[in-house]
Amino acid sequence: MSTRPHFEALAKRARSFKASSRRLVGHVPTIAITPVADGRTGAYEYNVERTWGMVQRVYDLIVGHVRLYDGLAPNVVVAPEIVYGARTGALAQEYYATQGVSANIFVSRSWAYSDELMSACMGIGSAEWQIAAYGLNQTDRPGAVWLKAFCAAMDEKRRPIFCIYNPDLESEEGELAPFVRDRILRFARCAVAAAEMRGKNYLGVGGVSMGIIGSDVRRNLLHHYFGMGSASVDMSLLRGRIDKGFYDHEEAERAFRFMKRRFRYSFGEGARPLSGDDLLKTSIIMALIVRDLMVGNPRLASKKNGRSQGFTGDVEHAQGFNAIAAGTQGQRQWTDLYPNFDMCESILSSTFDWDGFRPPYIVATENDSKNAIGMLAAYLLTGGMPQLFADIRTNWTAESVKKATGKDVSKIAPNGFIDKRNSGAGALDYAVDMFATTGEKSGHACRLMEKLRSNKSAQKKHITAAIENTMYMAASLTYFPGDGLSSHYRTPGGVPMTAYRYNVVDNMVTCSVVEGATVELPKAVAAHVSTVTDKTWPESYWVPRDMTSFEYMSRIGPNHDANSFGLIGADLITLNAMLRIPVDMHNVPKDQIFRPTMWDRYGGNDFLVCEKLGPNYI
Repeated sequence: MSTRPHFEALAKRARSFKASSRRLVGHVPTIAITPVADGRTGAYEYNVERTWGMVQRVYDLIVGHVRLYDGLAPNVVVAPEIVYGARTGALAQEYYATQGVSANIFVSRSWAYSDELMSACMGIGSAEWQIAAYGLNQTDRPGAVWLKAFCAAMDEKRRPIFCIYNPDLESEEGELAPFVRDRILRFARCAVAAAEMRGKNYLGVGGVSMGIIGSDVRRNLLHHYFGMGSASVDMSLLRGRIDKGFYDHEEAERAFRFMKRRFRYSFGEGARPLSGDDLLKTSIIMALIVRDLMVGNPRLASKKNGRSQGFTGDVEHAQGFNAIAAGTQGQRQWTDLYPNFDMCESILSSTFDWDGFRPPYIVATENDSKNAIGMLAAYLLTGGMPQLFADIRTNWTAESVKKATGKDVSKIAPNGFIDKRNSGAGALDYAVDMFATTGEKSGHACRLMEKLRSNKSAQKKHITAAIENTMYMAASLTYFPGDGLSSHYRTPGGVPMTAYRYNVVDNMVTCSVVEGATVELPKAVAAHVSTVTDKTWPESYWVPRDMTSFEYMSRIGPNHDANSFGLIGADLITLNAMLRIPVDMHNVPKDQIFRPTMWDRYGGNDFLVCEKLGPNYI
């Protein structure tokens, strides 16, 4: 029964900035685990204890190893009782509705009535939920038989489902089998990434930059494929906030002291639009305003705080846009007159600022929303790993290097390398080898982030190294008449790194995913490569695995890609299957690819099944 709100009291309540437990407003992604079993008397009792044992192992695995971008574990809930028919399925659904569930893993060691587990026709969950099923591969009870029957029922009902089944017979003692463990973790990481995007926004600060098609924010595609909204503000709003002083002046001063003291600078020679200090202060203020527009700032809502700092506190303007990702137009309508966004993007995109270690923000250069969404996907999949926005600047072959420098790099990069750099907006974390900093030699990138997040000493070491390896350099006034400060560093070699990019063809979204590693070039070679483009920009030299650099540059879509430390191609393929986005290019080994069973029904044709299913959020 509904309880009538006290409308009169609500009408008299003054509005305020409502605090949120996390950076962005939204439900913490929640995964359900649903145990199922044969309901016949005797059969049920035989399986009940060991079925709950399976649930416990799946629960502990997810809670112990999956992390959201801010280090939280996702919520994991379990059905009130084992589901063995339509009514018990409905009871589970009733409970899940109160918990905000967005993904479900069915678990069984035995036969169960597969089609009836769909409950009251629609089944447990909704069409938007990500669904997986794990059937035990054992001989005494055919959990695998239930699994195949259930997946067939889901396929027939046009409900994609991820099938988890170990290649060898399993023990029910100890940890889950490695194959099962990897599949459950991959499903969970991808499911919570999809849920984290849902209902958040992309914020375009400005419009299209220099005719770059990636800057054309396709609102319906964001909505239909990613479940995201979008917002757009003219850059005059940024100018107005600077002029009116609508930012936290105390934080701006604290940030200026930190940035001036800790970093090295080259402010350029000759007449410049601003003095070094004024350029640094303006760049910092721009970063604060972009962040405030994304996630809001309660200090801007306070009239008392505003009076003390010289601005008018405003609750509405303090709210921000609940933007989980953003892009800044910059060129040319802004940068012909004012400093570029290089420092803004580089410091926001990093794991630290003047207040210490914290989750990065996703901010794309030139308002390239397609690249921003890719950065967001990889960021969420890796539990908050900073992402590197880059130009696919130049393809270098060993022959071209030899011709230009006289140096032989055929052993270092026999298939060539890509010079990746883009303005000075690269996340500062890419000035160091994060794997070496944490001692994490192998494993998923999310393990790297968790090690860094849980170790204050490693954080301090990482931040110090990133700062020491970075110099902020003044912009070329030919291209940036308003000046700017670019983060210049060189990414160490030997670091595993995955490149990716979302593309749009008419109203179809596709994704490219290529794994590779950075290379360490001889100093003379790196110095030459640096001088033939812009030496003030960050440098990352990268080789794709099992393909030439020329093939990569030829087949990748636009002039921008994004990159993540770690080999996360398999996760990106699984996430795109969840979002029903075909992958147009990848070099991920076949045995790592994990998609719903429906893909097999369509002969493994990623494009065909995504077309048949259509976007998830219409």
